[in-house]
Amino acid sequence: MAERKEGLSANEAWKAIIEKYHVLEEVEKNGYFLIKASQIKEFREPRLMAKWDSTDSLPEVLRKNRINILPDSRSSYVLGDFILYQKIPELDEPVTRMKQVELPDYETIDINNISSEANAINVLIISGILDDFLETSGNVSTFNGRMGTGCFDFEVDTYRKIKRKISVNNAQCEIDGGFENEASVVIMEAKNVVHEDFHVRQLYYPYRLWRSRVKKPIRLVFSVYSNMIYRLFEYRFATPEDYSSIELVQAKNYSLQDTKISRQNLLEVRRNTAVKTDDNMEGTKIPFIQANSMDRVISLLENMYENPMTTQQIAELMDFDLRQSDYYFNAGRYLGLFEKTADDGQKVVSLTALGNRIFRLNYKKRQLKLVELILEHRIFADFFDVMMETGEVPDKKEIADEMRALHVCNEGQVARRASSVAGWLKWIGNLMKL
Repeated sequence: MAERKEGLSANEAWKAIIEKYHVLEEVEKNGYFLIKASQIKEFREPRLMAKWDSTDSLPEVLRKNRINILPDSRSSYVLGDFILYQKIPELDEPVTRMKQVELPDYETIDINNISSEANAINVLIISGILDDFLETSGNVSTFNGRMGTGCFDFEVDTYRKIKRKISVNNAQCEIDGGFENEASVVIMEAKNVVHEDFHVRQLYYPYRLWRSRVKKPIRLVFSVYSNMIYRLFEYRFATPEDYSSIELVQAKNYSLQDTKISRQNLLEVRRNTAVKTDDNMEGTKIPFIQANSMDRVISLLENMYENPMTTQQIAELMDFDLRQSDYYFNAGRYLGLFEKTADDGQKVVSLTALGNRIFRLNYKKRQLKLVELILEHRIFADFFDVMMETGEVPDKKEIADEMRALHVCNEGQVARRASSVAGWLKWIGNLMKL
């Protein structure tokens, strides 16, 4: 333990591990590298080093070298160029087409403040959403929590296009929700934070565990609850012994409130919004946006309500690295939603008074207020007008040219930040059918 250095970040610790144990050379030679938790602990606690639920959270040194990690027992892991993550489809369905669900009148449920994954699952069941999605009634919660996986082998794809065999000996998995109905057993992974992808292990290890225990077919559901909308995805493994054979079976979105936002609603917001005469952010303390997903800005707003966080805590919650954490904090500042304040001697990010007011609005009012805050900025107001006329989001070249004309950021940042402008415009268009 003498080599352990206090205060190392995950990225620094993994750099040190890779160097000490010649991980890259071993992976190149053998296709994988087995590492014990005790070896990781020389540099940092294993629980902080081995659980990366989306690629956003991966330490840069692992991401750069295309190295991913899987637990193969309770005290060891396997490193390799494994392909472990599944992209979550974008929310392309106009919100107006989603099925709206009415909740029974329970005093203990506030649909404006479903703040945990456990609460989201409760509402999913009470509302009948899960029954509707699976087209099977009588889904009863029968298991959840941490459990051992048992022993099994599987194959997984790699970036070198060579399948690797992994042997698991009673690793640990955690199941958010387990249900049974007359026809099947259902395993659910639930999130209340928006990510771009997810670690397939979260479904695969529980699947292999319960496949050995039950005779009924197993159905796998991935649920994302954010901004008062449930997004449900059903997956299956075409070949049970192949981790990489995951397939999307179906996807469906549900809302808990009225989501009907019309073209007229958006045009009215545009008419009533005073556009800033000088939107030149260059040289100011608030940088121009570099955060592509408005859904993730909203997800962060929801999670910070009455819960100020450090940028490190934001990074852990959202599966960001610290740089992305700053990008999304600054995106919230750009709209007047987030601020940094001092709390017990450290800087924390919290909601502004405006951010708190927006959180408490119902779905429709919240979205329209966010549109207003976006359209206060000249570049978005101008392109909104174009979108309303053409029915299409402008391409990134048009956006980049306008950014240069308005001097919203320096030349080296234009291309990357044009993607963010396009992402926010697409979010506005998706509130209704353009």
